[in-house]
Amino acid sequence: MLSADDIAECRSDLLAYTKVMFKARKGANLKHNWHQDAICSALEKVVIGKTKRLIINIPPRSGKTELAVINFIAWCMGNFPDSEFIHASYSKRLATNNTYNVRSIMQHEMHANIFGRPAFQNDSNAKDEFRTMEGGVVYATGAEGSITGFGAGKMRDHFGGAIIIDDPHKAGEGNSDTMRQNVLDWFSTTMESRKNSPDTPIIVIMQRLHEEDLSGYLLNGGNGEHWEHLNIPAINDADTSFWPEQFPLEDLRRMESSDAYRFAGQYMQRPAPIGGGIFKDAWWQYYQRLPQMEWRGIYADTAQKTKEHNDYSVFQCWGKSKSGQAYLIDMIRGKWEAPELLTHARAFWNKHNAVRDAGFLRSMKVEDKVSGTGLIQTLKREGVPVVDIQRDRDKITRAMDAAPLVQSGNVYLPQDAPWLSELLAETSSFPNAKHDDTVDPMMDALSDMLGGNVSGPAVLLKKRR
Repeated sequence: MLSADDIAECRSDLLAYTKVMFKARKGANLKHNWHQDAICSALEKVVIGKTKRLIINIPPRSGKTELAVINFIAWCMGNFPDSEFIHASYSKRLATNNTYNVRSIMQHEMHANIFGRPAFQNDSNAKDEFRTMEGGVVYATGAEGSITGFGAGKMRDHFGGAIIIDDPHKAGEGNSDTMRQNVLDWFSTTMESRKNSPDTPIIVIMQRLHEEDLSGYLLNGGNGEHWEHLNIPAINDADTSFWPEQFPLEDLRRMESSDAYRFAGQYMQRPAPIGGGIFKDAWWQYYQRLPQMEWRGIYADTAQKTKEHNDYSVFQCWGKSKSGQAYLIDMIRGKWEAPELLTHARAFWNKHNAVRDAGFLRSMKVEDKVSGTGLIQTLKREGVPVVDIQRDRDKITRAMDAAPLVQSGNVYLPQDAPWLSELLAETSSFPNAKHDDTVDPMMDALSDMLGGNVSGPAVLLKKRR
């Protein structure tokens, strides 16, 4: 049972309320760390009117949604039951789940002990919204979703609700220019217009994914307003973890070594610029003698045109070794019209299909577009096992997925191949190289052979000097 002093503290102190509700709901104490105090302090400044625009950048799995969305809204609704909130996330399902959890907390006996039992309108049983008898509302939406008939905040001189955006970008889409711009457009055209008052606070909570994500856009003056910024990197300037109990420094360093680019953004809140250098030369492994292969595949990228400024057509033969690494075995590229393209494709297939002691040659994979479509049809008629593929994500996003596979030491290039320097020139400069035709089939091969799960370190062979 809470004392009068405990109740008063919970009403005035967000973290005290969160600790009490966590213990009541889950039967365990909330693991306390300094970042929770920092988040609560920043949010309380919003409630008392000192902050109108707030960005919180923090690593994933740090409890940000539980604290800064679910408990914060419930606490605010306890203090100001007529408040009007709009809560958004990249997925409406996630925002809906958070809204449902807000209502569940408010229905808990402990919340009633602190604030009194809330009165909900009878028609507010939908999971994505609820209303109080005092005129309050909590409404959930997804990024890019439309909002009709709902606004956030009150036309008054004290707190009356807010717009809370939690992870507006899906992690896997942060490097897609199109998907990222869609979120920025959604914020500018939809979310900003949902303020019932110019003073309605807007809170953005997210892990950084790109220099030009929503946080980057707003912090650089994208909407013309000043934003207070609470930035919590996983490793601070003293080289210690922001939360050693949950994120031991050795674990963070391991994550950094396995995927430096994503770690820089999602954990350090300093997204690396995508200006070349996604694939570092030092990451590649090299071989002089091909080990035993489990299977092989040919991967192709066909150019749209053959003029000087257009890309080449490329055919690569890759093998997956019995120990689980990916080996680039052979490559040809050129600017070929359709008849020549077919001739080179047929010859490349026949060359590697004739090799019987290097693993079964499964198929030739070709993107089904422009010149690739005709090539696929012709080779299929000739009995070549061609698989047409659709690349449904942009090159940079696919490259960011492939980079940790290369960084882990599981991708091998032929030490003495005459085309090796051209390949390395393209990969090291991607995506700013004049041509990037060798990168697409390479990413197709790595996706097939290594997927997103690299098992253990490779046995390093001779490094290229």
